[in-house]
Amino acid sequence: MHFPWLHPACFFAVLATCGLAYQFLVIAGIVKFCRLQRLQPGLDGPETPPISILKPLRGADPRMYEAFRSHCLQDYPVFEIIFGVADASDPAVAEVERLRQEFPSQSIHLMVCPELLGTNRKVSTLVQLLPLARYDLLLINDSDIRVPPDYLRQIAAGFASRGAAIRTGMVTALYRAAANPSKPTTGLSGGSTLASRLEALTVATDFAGGVLSAYALEGRLTFGLGSTLAVRREALEAIGGLRALLDYLADDYELGNRIARAGFEVVLAPLVVETQLPNATFREMFQHQLRWARTIRDRRLGGYIGLGVTYVVPWALLACLFSGLAGWSLGLLAVTGLLRFAVAAVLCTSVLRDEAADLDLWLLPLRDVVALLVWIASFAGNTVEWRGERFRLHAGKLQKL
Repeated sequence: MHFPWLHPACFFAVLATCGLAYQFLVIAGIVKFCRLQRLQPGLDGPETPPISILKPLRGADPRMYEAFRSHCLQDYPVFEIIFGVADASDPAVAEVERLRQEFPSQSIHLMVCPELLGTNRKVSTLVQLLPLARYDLLLINDSDIRVPPDYLRQIAAGFASRGAAIRTGMVTALYRAAANPSKPTTGLSGGSTLASRLEALTVATDFAGGVLSAYALEGRLTFGLGSTLAVRREALEAIGGLRALLDYLADDYELGNRIARAGFEVVLAPLVVETQLPNATFREMFQHQLRWARTIRDRRLGGYIGLGVTYVVPWALLACLFSGLAGWSLGLLAVTGLLRFAVAAVLCTSVLRDEAADLDLWLLPLRDVVALLVWIASFAGNTVEWRGERFRLHAGKLQKL
């Protein structure tokens, strides 16, 4: 008996068609986020509680000082910035001292945090910084995050916008990859290497799209994004504090997920911050993407398996190849390619305001093929590389190899 739907071309065509449905889900998320931006509350309201900003540091990142300065230039009444390093000789210390000299009136603190309390060095530093924080609203973000002048006001508005009946425990935010000016980058997103440009496209088109599709599908967020983790101390204490995260790789996801499971709301702020990508090699980019992929697979296996259908263009290409370039398969490829490019362009322009990534959209087919290879490779093991060290990943936790 002949079953034509079992032919590889039909199988790949079904996957591509499912990928089309996912693209419409991303569109729904984009519409919801744009509506959130239009309906955001005024930023001149009376609720501007003091904020403690905690920034764990390790080494020097591209444009680190610009990122530091953006936090000191906030239009906000009372806040403090607490930096932490594991070693007093860390290159980041000089940048913090430079910041203190430029902003002598700003409350800026630096603490050496030598204890390694768990396998996640970042969380280990944060645990040691937390006792220094004076305020009940805590904000954690990475060293290379650059923010707009109304950043803290928008974060505070996120906590106030849901009303007294809803307990907001966390406010988080999307991010885009900024260009690295250490080399000429005209028309390039992220760093100046091809690998960095592909990773910047991943951030702009797939990471943001994945977050917004989850936002549309579930109606809320149940995880945090490392670019902005603003939490109430009450919510942090309800989940056992930061110590509970000492051995987890995806501490941002874990923190937001635990806060959501504790009965608090995780709110997506109507703003986008900037992160910095180095000029990576293909191996570095692949290992970074693989670490992300295995982390997501480990924490949300069902959703991660479903993520396979999102690679709409590669599946459509395979359908073309196995059908012998049949007319129907070429039509499917045209439809999937046009929709994929259109959704990516809207993400770059209307959501992230990422002009550099928009100029690199012609690399999208290559980026999608690489992403599919990463997705397949992610099922081949449980090891990850992180800052030059190798770990085994199990149940979200890191085990040093």
